[in-house]
This record gives sequence, structure tokens and C-alpha cells, in this order.
Amino acid sequence: MMRYMVLGAGFQGRACAFDMLRNPAVGEVLLCDADARSLASAKAFLAKASRGRAKFKRLDAGNPAAVKRQAHGYNALVSCVPYFLNLPLAKAAIAARVHFVDLGGNTDIVKKEIALSPQAKKAGVCVLPDNGLGPGMISTLAVHAMSMLDRTDEVRIYDGGLPQKPVPPLNYMLTFSEHGLINEYAGSAVALKEGKIVTVPALSELDIFDLPPWGRVEAGHAAGGLSTLAETYAGRVKTMFNKFIRYPGHIPAMEAMRALGFFDLTPIEVRKGVKLAPRELAVKLFRRHFHRPGDEDMVVIHSVVRGVKDGRPAEVVHDMIDRYDKENKMTAMMRTTAFPASIVAQMAAEGRIAPGAYTVEAGVPPEPFIEEARKRGFDLRWTFRHLD
Repeated sequence: MMRYMVLGAGFQGRACAFDMLRNPAVGEVLLCDADARSLASAKAFLAKASRGRAKFKRLDAGNPAAVKRQAHGYNALVSCVPYFLNLPLAKAAIAARVHFVDLGGNTDIVKKEIALSPQAKKAGVCVLPDNGLGPGMISTLAVHAMSMLDRTDEVRIYDGGLPQKPVPPLNYMLTFSEHGLINEYAGSAVALKEGKIVTVPALSELDIFDLPPWGRVEAGHAAGGLSTLAETYAGRVKTMFNKFIRYPGHIPAMEAMRALGFFDLTPIEVRKGVKLAPRELAVKLFRRHFHRPGDEDMVVIHSVVRGVKDGRPAEVVHDMIDRYDKENKMTAMMRTTAFPASIVAQMAAEGRIAPGAYTVEAGVPPEPFIEEARKRGFDLRWTFRHLD
């Protein structure tokens, strides 16, 4: 029976554990967190799925030595904690000889994890960062589409978490941390133009298009979504980007906030003797306006990959819409972020990925991943057509 260890009992960690516990071949899932209240909440959430197989332990993910000691004897360790902890955790997993999977969040750290490949091979384990929604699932679907073509010229990836019932004027709801959301809006994104890596402001180069059955949407560059994918295919693919999908009007409003300085980190004097970083205020405002407990979300992926097949121009389009799980009270964002990490961890533990440290595009086999995703109810479809 397989045994898994998950760090972080928040939304993603408990969703990852939930998915693992649905596999009858899993004998134990140990969910660890430094916060007793988070563990208690996660225990209640997992009560039905557990059947005695879920275990809970207070453990600080910021203490890699303690994580290493605890991880011995498990088949895989999944990190659902902040990205800056992932590099020491990957090293701890290698030392404990367990497979390691994380949700990514910082491309520079991911590259340092990939550099651990010799140590991972020697230990007989996999290190697999970046396996959430984006980066993660969107990258795997892009590789799947590219595999259907003889030559790829364009990879256009759109994805986003949205409320099923948008509330004007900003038509959005929080499905993850407001700090993370602002980072996406304030940062920079990488893309490929004419085969070369370029850096572009997040939110920029707005696309507006119709996305059935939801109608008109808009999309702007997403900071961090491509991670290593652009660098891997630089010189081989002319155009590549990842843009997040929003309902019309949201992105221009966020661009206005950024232009006015609401996302700045440098404190300014708001009155004599009182300084405040504008982003601190923005965080509070985002929580006030976008946190809507009880509302149901959805996650949308729409990717268009174009190139040549059998000497003719061709196109592969992937589409997926995942909705709030009413039965298990699980957001679509939880499912689409945590389930990919669970899938990849189980694939590694089952020997379906060879030892070593890999980017998503190099390490995750697309067709087996898609098969597993469909087993979990992801309504994932694609079409292939010649364009001439």
C-alpha cells in the first residue's frame, strides 16, 4: 500500500490529500502543518474520505531537518506550502529517498530544483516542481497538443478562475490568496515572440474573444504561468504566451489600480508620521470586494496550438471547464491546482516517471496524465483540424 506525506493543510493540501485518499491502493496520507487549527479543519474536511487512512501531525515545513526525519518510509512528499520553502524541502526529500512534488510559484527556485537531478537519480527518486494548474496542467496540455503536430509555430494558453455568477462591476471572486493574485497583476510575464524570450507586463496585450458557453471574455498576460516552458521551446516555437481569463472590464480596472500605484511595495506617507505601502491597502480592498464565501467558482482552460502536420497547416484546441464540487464542498481552483500535484506524485510513486529532476514539460507524460485527469471528472476535450 502506498504512503504519502503532504505539507500544508490549507485548501490545496487538503484537496491533494482528498484525491489521494480516493485511491484504494493508498494506505496512508499524512497531512502536516504547523498550525493546529488548520489541521483540525482539514481533519473535519477529510473525515468522509479518510476511513482511518488520513493521519495528521504538527510539523513546521520551514524545518527541513524535521521534514526529512518524518518523510522516511513514505513513497512521495507533496509540498502545498509557500514556494520559497520548496528548494530545501526538495533537498530533504532526496535525503529521505522519497519522491517530491510541489506547486511551483517561482521560476528561479524551480530551476534550482531541476539542478538537483544528479542527486535525485542517485537516490532513485523524482523531483517534480510546478505541478499545479498554471504552471502545471496547462503546460502538460500544451505539450500534448504539440505532440500532435510535426512542427509547432504558436502556443496560446488561456486559463483562469472565475465566479459562476459574476457580480458587477469587477466580476471576480477570490479563489486563492489575495497576495498571490496581486503578485500576478503587478509582476511581469515571459513569452516567446519570433522564437525569442521576451518579458512583458502582467495584464498587458489584452485579447477579447467569445468563449462558449460563457460569452465574451478578456485575457491579459499572467505573471509566472509559463515558468520554464518558454525557455524550453525558445528557438523552436515562434509565439507562446499564457494569459489569464477574466470577465470584461476587470483587467482594465486592475491596470488602472497598478498605474495609480496601488500595487507598489514602497511605503508612502498618508498623513504626518504615518506611512503605508499601497499594496497593504490593496490587499485589504481585494479581500473586502472579492472574498465571497458561499459563491461557486469555475476554472477555464482554453489553449490554441498551431503549426504543421503532414505538410499542411493545422490546429489543436484544448478546452476544459471545471466547476465547484457541491457534494464535497471543494472549489474548482482547489481541484485544478491540487489534483495535478496528486496525480503526478502518484505517477512517480508507481514508477511511471524515471528518477531525476524534471520540468513539467520534460517530466510529466501527457497522455497518462490526461487519462488520470479524466478519471477525476475533469471535462477535458480537444479538437484537431487542418486549416487549409
